[in-house]
Amino acid sequence: MSTTELDAAGITDPALRDAYTQCRALNAVHGRTYFLATRLLAPAQRPAIHALYGFARMADDVVDDPDADASPAAVAARLEEVRARMRRGLAGTDPRTLVTEGEPVVAALADTVARFGIEHRHLEDFMDSMAMDLTVTDYPTFDDLAGYVHGSAAVIGLQVLPVLGTVGPRAEAEPYAADLGVAFQVTNFLRDVGEDLDRGRVYLPTAELAAFGVDRDLLAWCRTTGRTDPRVRRALAHLVARTRAVYRRAERGIALLHPVSRPCVRTAHVLYGGILDEIVDADYDVLRRRVAVGNGRRAAVALPRLAHAVGTRWRRRLAA
Repeated sequence: MSTTELDAAGITDPALRDAYTQCRALNAVHGRTYFLATRLLAPAQRPAIHALYGFARMADDVVDDPDADASPAAVAARLEEVRARMRRGLAGTDPRTLVTEGEPVVAALADTVARFGIEHRHLEDFMDSMAMDLTVTDYPTFDDLAGYVHGSAAVIGLQVLPVLGTVGPRAEAEPYAADLGVAFQVTNFLRDVGEDLDRGRVYLPTAELAAFGVDRDLLAWCRTTGRTDPRVRRALAHLVARTRAVYRRAERGIALLHPVSRPCVRTAHVLYGGILDEIVDADYDVLRRRVAVGNGRRAAVALPRLAHAVGTRWRRRLAA
């Protein structure tokens, strides 16, 4: 992490600076779209976003990338260890002590939560959803899925909202922040349906799929053979359209954010929504390969907003 970002955020302790830097590295490697959008934030905001992402990544990796010989019970125990370490950090353990004990991500998380007054329940809800991945393999309806996506996605929006800031009461912006998190998550479900199937999970509601004649066996057949099926394409088209509606609802909340944060969130909104465009352009062939927004489009979307964000920050400094 750059010295400018850490200095701007008032993070002076060397151990904590190293902890935040490690979180930034996780974001840069694993969250390319999020990382690019984060560059549009003010330097003082970036370390906190990296810390929140770093912890989410750490917990998610326990579930999605366990050791090859790890039993389900061992994975569950490891996830509970992460929760226990999180709780210890949130309970007020000195972040510098956590770094010394080899817990840099938890240290950065605890420091961020304290600085911005982030509610602990959002992190507990997140861990609950991570635990669901160990036992739940499908969801009959969107109502059944709602509990999972609240903890795995909506609360991510609620965690970052205090960092982004708002122009009015935070409570007014919270529903839109939660919706945007859900839109991002369901986009992941659509993009990663093949990879999730390999892990034994189907996040797309079975009733929605069944309405088009699709079930787990048909998805597995498409995944195994590399072939597509018109029933699958129709089901995915329906779910893409439904997800676009969530993006439209979430977009109304961008105007409620602090002006310095709007370019970042709008860029993430456009780029992640662009994954849906890529799914459509691929004729919904997501079981054979993983679609992604190309670097050219990323640059075309992000660079003008980066220039605008930098210009806005400089004008605010000159006017101060």
